[in-house]
Amino acid sequence: MLGIVIHAPGDLRVEPVASTVPQSGEVTVAIAAGGICGSDLHYYHHGGFGAIRIKEPMVLGHEIAGVVSAVGADVGHIRAGLRVAVDPSQPCGHCRYCQDGQQRHCLDMRFLGSAMRFPHVQGGFRQSLTVRADQVVPIPDHLTMAEAAMAEPLAVCLHAVRQAGPMLGRKVLVTGCGPIGILTILAARLAGAAEIVATDLSAFTLQIAEQNGATAALNVATSPDALSAYARDKGYFDVMFEASGAPAALRGAFEALRPGAVIVQVGIGGDVTLPLNVLVAKEFQLRGTFRFDREFKLAVDLMGAGRIEVKPLVTQTVAIGDADAAFKLASDRQRAMKVQLAFN
Repeated sequence: MLGIVIHAPGDLRVEPVASTVPQSGEVTVAIAAGGICGSDLHYYHHGGFGAIRIKEPMVLGHEIAGVVSAVGADVGHIRAGLRVAVDPSQPCGHCRYCQDGQQRHCLDMRFLGSAMRFPHVQGGFRQSLTVRADQVVPIPDHLTMAEAAMAEPLAVCLHAVRQAGPMLGRKVLVTGCGPIGILTILAARLAGAAEIVATDLSAFTLQIAEQNGATAALNVATSPDALSAYARDKGYFDVMFEASGAPAALRGAFEALRPGAVIVQVGIGGDVTLPLNVLVAKEFQLRGTFRFDREFKLAVDLMGAGRIEVKPLVTQTVAIGDADAAFKLASDRQRAMKVQLAFN
């Protein structure tokens, strides 16, 4: 079967990859749709991010959905033909963090399409994938494969909003309006945020933010001081979600945050220098957020119930044979929000 394999920065190939037969407790899924994530783009452009680097060819992809095509022994709740979203997390279930309900911090985590381990964990951008049965979540008949493949990034954002604490009536700032930023807006709105202001450098993404729940969208490329209007009386926003990974976005928002504000760092960037005197004096609470746990099934349930609508975020779908063009398109924030690949 065919898979999308990264060999080195800029060297992305559609080539044969090994197929597998489900063993006990496993199922095989014929992949239908896969979304290109920011981490996939980091591998494509830079060969990794931070200290994580590709050391061998690796199938990319972890935002995937498809149809169960085969079932191994000892699998009673999943049958062939079932339409599913695939959770890319494979926690061990035995370490101290798994036992404590924090599977995302598993000491032996295997995450699809990740070079954190060596040998690397091969990803889901392939025509067929075998995973543990507990990694597939059935989807309702009315949910499209494109929507189901958005379960993973939506789960990330649901977990980020959970990290922020109570949201009812809060005034929220979201910096960075890529797919994660927009999904965070949707999740914060669902959680009861009273006002959501979004910032970005792209008019295209800001328009999508306004269409998906942002009460205001500020272009900080054309208006660098746009947040200064919110700096009166020591700040305005109760909660900030930093979804760009850009140090300037985090530092530049401090004056607009009220004392005691919660800052949730969602985007991944490099090392950041912060004005600690401001952080201390305004008693900010700076929190990290990492992947998700039970939020994956919640994401499927919320989409299935029509409480979060992700269809408008999928701006382009490209056939597997044009994978390189798809990755270039996904890198263009003036034209694309979420680019997905079609595998059948």
